[in-house]
Amino acid sequence: MAFSEKHAQILRDELCELEGVSEKRMFGGLCFLLNGNMLCGVHKGGGMARVGQEHEAKALEFDGIDPLSFTGRRMGGMVDLSHAAIEDKATRRKVLELAKEFVGSLPAK
Repeated sequence: MAFSEKHAQILRDELCELEGVSEKRMFGGLCFLLNGNMLCGVHKGGGMARVGQEHEAKALEFDGIDPLSFTGRRMGGMVDLSHAAIEDKATRRKVLELAKEFVGSLPAK
Protein backbone atom coordinates (compact mmCIF):
# COMPACT_ATOMS: atom_id res chain seq x y z
CA MET A 1 0.00 0.00 0.00
CA ALA A 2 1.41 3.39 -0.99
CA PHE A 3 -0.30 5.31 1.82
CA SER A 4 -1.68 4.73 5.29
CA GLU A 5 -5.33 3.69 5.20
CA LYS A 6 -5.47 4.75 8.86
CA HIS A 7 -4.54 8.31 7.88
CA ALA A 8 -6.96 8.25 4.95
CA GLN A 9 -9.75 7.31 7.36
CA ILE A 10 -8.76 10.09 9.76
CA LEU A 11 -9.16 12.61 6.91
CA ARG A 12 -12.41 10.97 5.73
CA ASP A 13 -13.85 11.31 9.21
CA GLU A 14 -12.68 14.93 9.42
CA LEU A 15 -14.29 15.83 6.08
CA CYS A 16 -17.43 13.66 6.18
CA GLU A 17 -19.83 16.52 6.91
CA LEU A 18 -18.39 18.87 4.29
CA GLU A 19 -20.52 18.98 1.14
CA GLY A 20 -18.81 18.55 -2.21
CA VAL A 21 -16.01 16.25 -1.02
CA SER A 22 -14.91 13.34 -3.20
CA GLU A 23 -11.91 11.00 -3.28
CA LYS A 24 -9.50 10.30 -6.11
CA ARG A 25 -6.35 8.20 -6.27
CA MET A 26 -3.52 10.46 -7.43
CA PHE A 27 0.28 10.63 -7.14
CA GLY A 28 0.47 7.14 -5.62
CA GLY A 29 -1.78 8.29 -2.80
CA LEU A 30 -5.35 9.36 -2.16
CA CYS A 31 -6.59 12.91 -2.62
CA PHE A 32 -9.71 14.51 -1.25
CA LEU A 33 -11.31 17.03 -3.59
CA LEU A 34 -13.68 19.85 -2.67
CA ASN A 35 -15.99 20.67 -5.57
CA GLY A 36 -13.44 19.08 -7.90
CA ASN A 37 -10.41 20.98 -6.54
CA MET A 38 -7.64 19.23 -4.60
CA LEU A 39 -8.03 19.92 -0.88
CA CYS A 40 -5.79 17.44 0.93
CA GLY A 41 -4.61 13.88 0.80
CA VAL A 42 -2.40 11.10 2.04
CA HIS A 43 0.77 9.70 0.54
CA LYS A 44 3.51 7.27 1.56
CA GLY A 45 5.29 9.83 3.73
CA GLY A 46 2.24 11.29 5.49
CA GLY A 47 -0.21 13.79 4.07
CA MET A 48 -0.61 17.05 2.23
CA ALA A 49 -2.93 20.03 2.23
CA ARG A 50 -3.55 22.77 -0.31
CA VAL A 51 -3.60 25.88 1.84
CA GLY A 52 -2.78 28.44 -0.87
CA GLN A 53 0.19 30.77 -0.91
CA GLU A 54 -1.53 33.31 1.34
CA HIS A 55 -1.91 30.70 4.14
CA GLU A 56 1.31 28.76 3.60
CA ALA A 57 3.44 30.67 6.12
CA LYS A 58 0.77 30.30 8.81
CA ALA A 59 0.48 26.54 8.17
CA LEU A 60 4.26 26.14 8.37
CA GLU A 61 4.20 27.48 11.94
CA PHE A 62 2.62 24.24 13.19
CA ASP A 63 4.75 21.28 14.31
CA GLY A 64 5.01 18.55 11.69
CA ILE A 65 4.14 20.82 8.77
CA ASP A 66 6.72 21.43 6.03
CA PRO A 67 6.70 22.75 2.47
CA LEU A 68 5.54 20.06 0.02
CA SER A 69 8.20 18.86 -2.38
CA PHE A 70 7.64 15.51 -4.11
CA THR A 71 10.36 15.98 -6.72
CA GLY A 72 12.77 18.23 -4.85
CA ARG A 73 10.99 21.29 -6.18
CA ARG A 74 8.78 23.15 -3.73
CA MET A 75 5.08 23.24 -4.60
CA GLY A 76 3.87 26.70 -3.56
CA GLY A 77 0.67 26.80 -1.58
CA MET A 78 0.94 23.11 -0.65
CA VAL A 79 2.18 21.78 2.68
CA ASP A 80 3.31 18.36 3.82
CA LEU A 81 1.88 16.86 7.01
CA SER A 82 3.96 14.38 8.97
CA HIS A 83 2.31 11.24 10.32
CA ALA A 84 2.22 12.90 13.75
CA ALA A 85 0.57 16.05 12.35
CA ILE A 86 -2.21 14.00 10.74
CA GLU A 87 -2.81 12.16 14.01
CA ASP A 88 -2.76 15.34 16.13
CA LYS A 89 -6.36 16.57 16.11
CA ALA A 90 -5.56 20.23 16.81
CA THR A 91 -2.83 20.52 14.16
CA ARG A 92 -4.86 18.59 11.58
CA ARG A 93 -7.94 20.75 12.11
CA LYS A 94 -6.03 24.04 11.94
CA VAL A 95 -4.31 23.10 8.69
CA LEU A 96 -7.52 21.72 7.17
CA GLU A 97 -9.36 24.93 8.07
CA LEU A 98 -6.76 26.91 6.11
CA ALA A 99 -7.11 24.47 3.20
CA LYS A 100 -10.93 24.61 3.25
CA GLU A 101 -10.84 28.42 3.30
CA PHE A 102 -8.52 28.53 0.28
CA VAL A 103 -10.01 25.72 -1.79
CA GLY A 104 -13.56 26.77 -0.91
CA SER A 105 -12.87 30.12 -2.59
CA LEU A 106 -11.99 28.46 -5.93
CA PRO A 107 -14.57 27.94 -8.69
CA ALA A 108 -15.98 24.44 -8.81
CA LYS A 109 -14.68 22.12 -11.54
